[in-house]
Order: sequence, then structure tokens, then C-alpha cells
Amino acid sequence: MSISKKIRFEVFKRDGFTCAYCGKTPPEVILEIDHIDPKSKGGIDEINNLITACFDCNRGKRNVPLDKIPYQMNENLEVLKSKESQLREYRKYIKKIENRIDEDVNEIENIFKINYPNNSFTDRFRLSVKIFLNKLSILEIKDSMSQSCSKIFYGDPEWCIKYFCAICWRKIREKYNGETH
Repeated sequence: MSISKKIRFEVFKRDGFTCAYCGKTPPEVILEIDHIDPKSKGGIDEINNLITACFDCNRGKRNVPLDKIPYQMNENLEVLKSKESQLREYRKYIKKIENRIDEDVNEIENIFKINYPNNSFTDRFRLSVKIFLNKLSILEIKDSMSQSCSKIFYGDPEWCIKYFCAICWRKIREKYNGETH
């Protein structure tokens, strides 16, 4: 399988259109794609196994695996490590936000359970409450649930939920002057 033009261009772009071995750039040299681990030794056509090389350096290397990482690759390794670290921190932060939102939904559900102790929010309804949390404050939503639960629905939790949603949507319309964001 040959390397697609798209992958070839991505490797050239990543490597700054510069030969990783000698540092030369076009028009002084013609650039090619080289395999870090040669295909003849099991290397694959994957972007992390490819490097930019000029015609002369690529032909001089042949199918010898790299035993020393070129400077550019080493620099790329540091960038990848930094991105991986940032991604790990980002995921931790997102998880923290998700946990806080789940706690907020639980607080709202607890208000509901005071009046309907044998009922819980469905997963689908929990998603609806999360949508409300994107548009209203936790206090506004708790107030909406308290208002809804204060109405007498003759023990029917579904009517309470529907009324709660109506209150929240009304507050959202009022807040955004008829616009939904």
C-alpha cells in the first residue's frame, strides 16, 4: 500500500517541509517520506512511523532502522508528551465538571423524592435536567422543582415532572426574551 497524498502532506507539514536528517528544504532538495522502522523490517504506513527526508538522505539510509532520533523528531516527541499531559488534565477537569453536574441533578431529584419517595429520575429525564442546568442556575431549577412539587397532582409523579419542565421552559423564555440558545 502506498502512502496517500494527504498523509504525505501531513508528515511534510508536521516536519516543517525540512529533511529530518540534514535540515535541507525545497527547492534545494526534493522531499520524500521515509519510514522510521523500515517496511521491510515490519514498519507500517502510519504517520508516527513516517518522517520527512530528502532524496539523498532517504537513499543513503536505505532499510536501516534509525538508531538515533533526529532533532526534529525529538522536538516532536516533546510536543506529543506535552499534548498528552494537557489532554489528561483536560479529561480530569471535564470529569470534575460532570461530577458537579451530577451532584446538582441529585439535589434536584432529592426535592422530588421528598414528595414522591418511591420514584426516581429516569436517565432520560436526568439529561433534561442537565439541559436546564446549562440555561438556568441551580437555584432557579431547585425553585422550579419545589414549585412543581407543591402542586397537588394526586400522587402522579409524571404530572409533577411535566409541570416542572413547563416552569423551567417558561423561565428560560423569560431569561432569553423569547430566544432559545
